[in-house]
Amino acid sequence: MPVELNYQDTGGEGVPLVVIHGLFGSADNWRSHVKAWQETLRVVTVDLRNHGRSPHAEGMGYDTMAEDVIQLLDRLAIPRVHLLGHSMGGKVVITLARLAPARVASLIVGDIAPLAYGHDHDTVFAGLRRLEDGRPANRHEADALLGEHVKERAVRLFLATNLERVEQGGLKLRLGLDEIQDDYETIMGPPAGEGTFPGPTLVLRGAHSHYVTDEMLPALREVLPEAEVVTLDAGHWLHAEQPEAFRESVEVFLARHAA
Repeated sequence: MPVELNYQDTGGEGVPLVVIHGLFGSADNWRSHVKAWQETLRVVTVDLRNHGRSPHAEGMGYDTMAEDVIQLLDRLAIPRVHLLGHSMGGKVVITLARLAPARVASLIVGDIAPLAYGHDHDTVFAGLRRLEDGRPANRHEADALLGEHVKERAVRLFLATNLERVEQGGLKLRLGLDEIQDDYETIMGPPAGEGTFPGPTLVLRGAHSHYVTDEMLPALREVLPEAEVVTLDAGHWLHAEQPEAFRESVEVFLARHAA
């Protein structure tokens, strides 16, 4: 059953750019990009279910998450959009493009292929559970708790964006961690839907990432036959590691496919 997603909307004219974050992310992660894009575009950033300020609900299937987004577009009376999704959000936008292609003016996929992936979030789940149990009073304590399991500082900083201060004092996670972990197999699986999305598509991948390798490109083009693949000098978090190059690639693509 669809849930009413939290979103941020810059307002403006024309076909909006709808931005969807990845696993453990939120709309807040895209603030700097939105600040730049809103000068020329209407930008809608979305918190997927169990993320950000959206409701917690069972079911992390890609068809379910895409339906949540479609319901939001209906609520906002937006008939057609440019879709941008990173990682898990990339699979959500691929699914939406398959389920409702007439509503998608163009598709931008950030460092993900329409394939199943192996499990590589065990330490992240352990760190987040440690945060839940530890009930940190401040961000310094939170970083120490996360650091017991997550060694990469950049990853800890990203995960810490999911902390919010509560009235009783201290910090707590706003993630629906139980719901995410219960459906982790589905999240790591392929997008939902069948067939291809024949519309304009940009796939941005990181040169130092294993998520979209050359060996994956034939399978990617079976689903996204019009995909233009651009490689940035970055890892998986290419929009954070190379923000200017990422923004420029998106802007050039959208300028060519303005609708």
